[in-house]
Amino acid sequence: MSYYIIIPIKMVDYERHILDNGLTLLLHCDRETPMATVNTLYGVGSRDERPERTGFAHLFEHLMFGGTRRYPDYDSVVQMMGGESNAYTNNDYTNYYVTVPAGYLEQALDLELDRMGGLDWSEKRLAVQQRVVTEEYNQRYMNQPYGDVWLLLRPLCFKQSPYRWCTIGADIRHVSEATLDDVKAFFEKWYRPENAIMAIAGNIDCAKVLERVIGSQLLAVSGQQSAAGEQRKYIKEPAQTEGRRLEVEREVPSDALYMAFVMCGRTDDDFVTCDVISDLLSNGKSSRLYRSLVVEKRLFSEVNAYVTGDMGEGLFVVKGTLNEGVRLEEAEAAVKDELQKMREAVVSDDELEKVVSKYESTFVYSQYKASDRAAALCCFEWMGHLDWVNNEPELYRMVTPDKVRSVAEKLFQPQKANVLWIKANK
Repeated sequence: MSYYIIIPIKMVDYERHILDNGLTLLLHCDRETPMATVNTLYGVGSRDERPERTGFAHLFEHLMFGGTRRYPDYDSVVQMMGGESNAYTNNDYTNYYVTVPAGYLEQALDLELDRMGGLDWSEKRLAVQQRVVTEEYNQRYMNQPYGDVWLLLRPLCFKQSPYRWCTIGADIRHVSEATLDDVKAFFEKWYRPENAIMAIAGNIDCAKVLERVIGSQLLAVSGQQSAAGEQRKYIKEPAQTEGRRLEVEREVPSDALYMAFVMCGRTDDDFVTCDVISDLLSNGKSSRLYRSLVVEKRLFSEVNAYVTGDMGEGLFVVKGTLNEGVRLEEAEAAVKDELQKMREAVVSDDELEKVVSKYESTFVYSQYKASDRAAALCCFEWMGHLDWVNNEPELYRMVTPDKVRSVAEKLFQPQKANVLWIKANK
């Protein structure tokens, strides 16, 4: 019999406040750290863009560091406080954080509230960030092996959903040709208190922080209704009825196989089971795909399975880099065979227990720092399940072998497979 250690989960205590201007404020005190973090999530991602104007959510990730009238150089102010800041954009939202020694929280909070109040707009600042994003596109997507995978895979899997383009945009010209009026309109629509969640965590006095945020003149109640506060409706991807495939040649070191299935969204009842299935297939050297396709059959040098975790329709992706001399047809057939086994056979309790225990340890370590907890609070609040910041592992404990087989049977249907072959130029 195998035994697994269940790591105790430290509860995250928090306060939740909805301010008069619509801002959701989350406060978490941790006296064990000398640091404090202001994490701000804006509910706008690439799926909120118009098809003819994509890449704007990501462009704003850069523009938000361009400075305001009060703070022309955002980065220098953060550095002077001995802090660090960064941001990321995904299909659903844009997230920003700044972490500083707790004694500088007042200044860091002022800096973030000022950015929310309005940027210092100019043609010059816009042009600078347009060049930065274009260069990022060239370096990360065009001039890197396998860099354009998502530019190929998303439109293969999605034909109508706004998830069909990447955060960098469907066409980089949408960003490079954007006008100042375009970006101002985007900011005014989405970068508003009622579309933001702010979590402040660390060595803080919650009552004083709440008073400070409420009293900020930079967050006065808006006099006009924003589209961000309206119920959003997204085009849902029609059910796929036949498999799709795409074959391309690229300057890459080895042939690669990608197989993707459109799956449920992040808050759907089946999401956790899909995540468990991805771990059963590829989390560690004892996982199914690694044992079978890397060690035993030696078809792949590396193979992985993961879920994207999008709020709407997500993707379950299997990707692998082939060993020299292996044909893509053989590799694809072997992957399909492993997925079919997931559909037909019930996993053992021991195999399931192992991946769930691994998830629990990952969950604990993912909230090790107060800054991690601030980000998690914002994310779970945005999903509408703030309680998951403490009890999401309970959902994984509810997954059963029968549930795994049932979800796999529904997910890995041959007519729902989207296959991408990337062939190395010989």
